[in-house]
Amino acid sequence: MALNKNQVLSYATLIMVVMGLLLICLGVFRYSEISGWGFGAVGVGFLAIAWVFDSLKGRV
Repeated sequence: MALNKNQVLSYATLIMVVMGLLLICLGVFRYSEISGWGFGAVGVGFLAIAWVFDSLKGRV
């Protein structure tokens, strides 16, 4: 399976989105204390990095 640069960025974006949503869900549903805010913040950070990866497709 040969991957070019755009396919690698697509897979990285998909993985980052899944992990970001998982962390946000952990922060909302599992940890209702102060640690939930940390999980949510890290999840939003993952989504922001995934957005950057998505915008880099076709430019690298």
